Amino acid sequence: MEHTVNVITVRGSLLELPAFSHSNHGRRFCRFVLEVPRLSGAVDQLPVIAEESLIMGLDPFAGEMLTVTGQIRSHNMRVEGVRRLMIFVFADTVTVEDGEPINDVCIEGPLCREPVYRRTPLGREICDVMLAVPRAFHRADYLPGILWGRTAKELSDCPVGQTIRILGRLQSRIYTKLTPEGPIDRVAYEVSALTAEAL
Repeated sequence: MEHTVNVITVRGSLLELPAFSHSNHGRRFCRFVLEVPRLSGAVDQLPVIAEESLIMGLDPFAGEMLTVTGQIRSHNMRVEGVRRLMIFVFADTVTVEDGEPINDVCIEGPLCREPVYRRTPLGREICDVMLAVPRAFHRADYLPGILWGRTAKELSDCPVGQTIRILGRLQSRIYTKLTPEGPIDRVAYEVSALTAEAL
């Protein structure tokens, strides 16, 4: 089995009750969204996919605090004829427990495209990266990350194929896409780095 570093723990409030998502090899899966507040006051809305058996005995209600451990997964979907990369939390465990919000991520994988370094209008340094995080059976999850400050500058010169480890949080961000039908609001997900290093 390939070396895999892809771990996430999130605790937040249940935005809506879990609903059936899909079946795969006889297993039923449900989807729900956790709202996880940041220290800044912003709130990340994170989609979770969990096997139905993980939540059958919980009887959760909307607004309840859930803790989920698992991995961040990606899946290419065709939506209205356009391929889109869907990012979600794939749950290993789901528990009902109160406490402070948690959003802890550790991922590791090779860069699968050139890093994009830029500065904000206020001069803040940012670097966008895309990691191919190995998964079992020679598969990979393609996970976007965003690096900040000195780390952004240091890792912006890394070549494609360089393995990067990121510790941070999974965040959601609303952006506006201009389409022939007019502007549409969409949600992007990325791992925002607290620390990152080239291995």
